[in-house]
Amino acid sequence: MEPVRRKPRLLIAHDLWFGVFSILSLLLFGNYLKVLVQLSIRDDRYSHILLIPIISAFLIYLHRNRVFINPLYCFSKSMPLLVVGIALFYLARTRFSGLNSNDRLCVVMLAVILVWSGGFVLCYGVQSCRAAVFPLLFLLLMVPIPAVALDYIILALQKGSAVMTYVLLKLLGVPVLWRHFKFLLPGVEIEIAKECSGIRSSLALFITSILTGHLFLRSNWRKVVFSLVTVPVVVFKNAVRIVTISCLGVYVDPGFLRGTLHRYSGLPFSLVSLVILVPLLFALQRGETCRSDRVEEIDTRESPASAQTLMQVVERS
Repeated sequence: MEPVRRKPRLLIAHDLWFGVFSILSLLLFGNYLKVLVQLSIRDDRYSHILLIPIISAFLIYLHRNRVFINPLYCFSKSMPLLVVGIALFYLARTRFSGLNSNDRLCVVMLAVILVWSGGFVLCYGVQSCRAAVFPLLFLLLMVPIPAVALDYIILALQKGSAVMTYVLLKLLGVPVLWRHFKFLLPGVEIEIAKECSGIRSSLALFITSILTGHLFLRSNWRKVVFSLVTVPVVVFKNAVRIVTISCLGVYVDPGFLRGTLHRYSGLPFSLVSLVILVPLLFALQRGETCRSDRVEEIDTRESPASAQTLMQVVERS
């Protein structure tokens, strides 16, 4: 049965109040949002942040008939989110002022998202919030990763890429000596620096996998599996990129080690990730389809028995 559409007048009233709330939040958080935009433009590791609110808004619009089926003002349920968000924002400006700018911005953005979520509940109600829970949680990806956590992630990607690079070089029969993040090849030494860890492509692929799982998979555990698999896939892709450029530099032309391919090969080598992830997505979808078919078959078999039992009860009575 198709969901009942909300009345135009009700739509306008709730949207106007949410628009007023959004303007007030921009006045309150405007300076910090400006810093966030500058960080996203300046630092490639945070370039995804600008796309997150656009994607969230699109997802809400895509399911608008389900999200806004029965909007209600809900002051009591929104207060916890609003109070916690404003308190966290106050702490970020006072007690957490000793943090570096990136970590303080992390706390501020978490407060901003809590306030925005509280405003959504205030203007549209709990039912709408439940229907839009994924787009609202997706906004958490706007929070910049703290510097310490980002360093650990980069280090883990460096180590994984180094191990996989050594394995691929050995499989190809390339003479190599390996120590930490440095590889001694015939006539050249290469190093997997932080810039070569693949952190940007890793974050982009991880976010894409979360969105893809939400759109094309139904069961939560399959969504989690699909997102987690992106980590080893990114490590493998990064190692393929390093090995390819290194072999070209050793056996073809040393200019490959510092040329255009080295600087702009991220996107072409991302096709390696797609070659692995797309079949995995189809396999997970196929598993869901087979399971739903089995459930329907069981229901079909049990239906006649249930009907017969019901008829017997009616006859006895």
